[in-house]
Amino acid sequence: MARLPALDQAKMNKRQKEIYDDIVSGPRGNVRGPLAVWLYRAELADKAQQLGRYCRYDSSLSPRLSELAILTTARIWDAAFEWQAHVPHALAAGIDQAVVDALAADHDPDFSTDDDEQLVYEFSRELNLTRGVSDALYARAIAILGEEGTVDLVGVLGYYALISMTIKAFDVDPITAS
Repeated sequence: MARLPALDQAKMNKRQKEIYDDIVSGPRGNVRGPLAVWLYRAELADKAQQLGRYCRYDSSLSPRLSELAILTTARIWDAAFEWQAHVPHALAAGIDQAVVDALAADHDPDFSTDDDEQLVYEFSRELNLTRGVSDALYARAIAILGEEGTVDLVGVLGYYALISMTIKAFDVDPITAS
């Protein structure tokens, strides 16, 4: 069970209700997991869901690359809620089942035909695990994703690191992801 239960809608203050309604009426369609935790602080929930909406739906990265970055980050953090929530999105976006399986087993996937996926995977791991990116990897990112794509990749990684931290700190139950 999560350390903080979802807020009872009947007990939400006006601002919490406004943000709850905004999230539910958007592409997510519900308030669960980290968003439910953030709703305890209405302004954090509002700003985080706006950033999340951009990272998930409006970035210059293709859904395939965004979902790979999300799954890689979720796996690094062992954020089961986010993993369960995004595996179907990753598969629908074109990530191969073998890649998902390798990530789940914490093995390096085979990206022999997908240079962009190899880059996103390496960049996601290096930035999350070493808290930096080598000059060579940065240059590859710029060459493959461009400047805007590289900025968006870092934004996606930062947002999903925040989500993963929230999941881990508040022990968000992965069962609620389905």
